[in-house]
Amino acid sequence: MDPNAPETPPVPPAPPHRKTALVTGVGRLAGIGAGIARRLAADGWDLVLTYWQDYDARMPWGVQPDDVERLTAELQATGAAVVALPADFQDPQAVDRLMAAIAAEAGPLQGLVLSHAESVDSGILDTTLESFERHFAVNARAGWQLIAGFARQVPAGGGAVVALTSDHTAFNLPYGASKGRWTGS
Repeated sequence: MDPNAPETPPVPPAPPHRKTALVTGVGRLAGIGAGIARRLAADGWDLVLTYWQDYDARMPWGVQPDDVERLTAELQATGAAVVALPADFQDPQAVDRLMAAIAAEAGPLQGLVLSHAESVDSGILDTTLESFERHFAVNARAGWQLIAGFARQVPAGGGAVVALTSDHTAFNLPYGASKGRWTGS
């Protein structure tokens, strides 16, 4: 070594490869999906979030138009790369469009968290056919499509799927039936 040679700074280690997860149903700051996204970001994950404001508009809490942007900024402040995409899971083509957008904008996924839901209270005598079919499209069919889409693109190292449901099936026949439980209500 030449003692007169300029000292070269050490090369910093390459940043660890960050994994990317899709978290569905993240349209509000105060929701289960948002809490999951915060935890994943804190644990070093990059995120793709889906939301559907037409659903929130039908619910008692209503739409908070800035929530998606505010949550995205909050998660990005932790160092996470975040893509937020609207997705109407009642549409049979929505998952294919979503997976294509994810491939283009975020690359392969290593995690999938199904936290979206159609959940509108009604019982056996007051559930409409439209509501029943919407529950099954969003909760059952889209869940299956998302898991299949995830499996088709998951890297060789594997990945993980987490599917959420709740025990809110009393007086909520279509939700309970579409999530695999009979409520008897």
